[in-house]
Amino acid sequence: MTSNQETWGSRAGFILAAVGSCIGLGNIWRFPYMVYENGGGAFLIPYFVAMLTAGIPLLILEFAIGHKFEGSAPRIFASISRRWEWLGWWQVMVAFVISLYYVAVIGWAISYVWFAMTQAWGTDTGTFFMNTFLNVTDSPLNFGGMNWPVFGTIVLAWGACWGILFGGVQTGIERANKIFMPLLIILVLIIMGRVLFLPGAMEGLNWLFKPDFAALTKGSVWIAAYGQIFYTLGVGFAIMVTYASYLPKDSDVNNNAVMTVFIDGGFAILAGIMIFGVLGYMAAAKGVAVNEVVSSGVGLCFVTIPQAINFLPMPKVFGTLFFTAIVVAGISSQISICEACVAAIRDKFDISRKTAVTAYCLAGFAGSAIFACDGGLLVLDVVDHFINNFGVLMTGLVEITAMAWLFNIEDLRKHINAVSDFAIGRWWVFSLKFVTPLLLGYMAIQNLVGDIAKPYGGYPTAAVTVFGWSVVAGVVLLGWLIQTVKAYDPARISK
Repeated sequence: MTSNQETWGSRAGFILAAVGSCIGLGNIWRFPYMVYENGGGAFLIPYFVAMLTAGIPLLILEFAIGHKFEGSAPRIFASISRRWEWLGWWQVMVAFVISLYYVAVIGWAISYVWFAMTQAWGTDTGTFFMNTFLNVTDSPLNFGGMNWPVFGTIVLAWGACWGILFGGVQTGIERANKIFMPLLIILVLIIMGRVLFLPGAMEGLNWLFKPDFAALTKGSVWIAAYGQIFYTLGVGFAIMVTYASYLPKDSDVNNNAVMTVFIDGGFAILAGIMIFGVLGYMAAAKGVAVNEVVSSGVGLCFVTIPQAINFLPMPKVFGTLFFTAIVVAGISSQISICEACVAAIRDKFDISRKTAVTAYCLAGFAGSAIFACDGGLLVLDVVDHFINNFGVLMTGLVEITAMAWLFNIEDLRKHINAVSDFAIGRWWVFSLKFVTPLLLGYMAIQNLVGDIAKPYGGYPTAAVTVFGWSVVAGVVLLGWLIQTVKAYDPARISK
């Protein structure tokens, strides 16, 4: 480990930080709907299989890379082969783009903590969110004016990230996650504990978990399970590699990965119980079936849930608790995304953490301004779709393929087995060489065919080109160009 390399203060600190990165907004607004749509309780079977055959192997790979080679993603790939530094920068640029819009969603949640205290969203929560709060325009190409309240909460969110990252690995990131993760779990348990005793809550859980075993014969269900595992673990865009690089030499890499995967999966199930308990109660209160109130994504979080909160006893209290949980989950993920980029900047240009953090947060804040415009939600929708379906997916696919086929994966396996309580066998290599690349490749082709067939979301072709395809191509090009700016000092990347 290099003399200026920071380290985690404790194993618990690292696990909580890794879990904090995994437990993001997707666990709350994506996973429950995915279970509901893909066979209910039966979906947990392919999800568990995906966890064992892809989730754990992928996270072990990223932890292993970071632990063995020590450094940010670009520096690590440069140390393996200087011709591969661009891959690390491609991942960092993907992370940078995600950090620009992710912070906007955190900003919305900050506003909703305040709105919850007065139930400012009223009875028509959809109109409030789309028109009163965001004043959404008719096209991503129509930015409209600057939404100053949203702009202000984005400033607050970036300020929180800056303060945490400025403190460093132990004082900033580790300490924050030691507070955030227990707080998040407590908030979810409080809401869940109250909701489950309300009329209709059990019916909501029945809709969520009632197994449809016929769904297991559908390939789309299995692809959905593997896709959820891939996206929830945050692999493929430099985060886990960076976090693992701060581990001490004698860290148990394999156990750390297994614990992180299972804690993340456990929280996702808790979140599903909370969400569908609330939806079940709302459906009962409105006298409709649960499937008539189910939604996902931004609509679930900022339209459906506020509507459900209106029906809850003590709505102001539970609304405040829910959106506080959203803010906590969002910030814990955002700081991990930003840290991957900050570490890369520090390694490349040999500057201090404080300088790198300040420069990055200022640049990120400037880039996030577009999402504070009236058309910001529509821009976010397009960018998020393309950067996840092609940016994250392709960087992960290239990384896995390169590590499994072009570099000495057996040396990596020996390294982590030497420091771990339990050893991984050749099944790990088989998974990385065949199972995961084939599945990710299939998903990439499926995404490509779908988005070429018709413009995403019914948006104008120009909007999809500017904020979708151009962004995907741009992160690759920028990754390649940054590689050429300044070569690493050989002494700093040699083992």
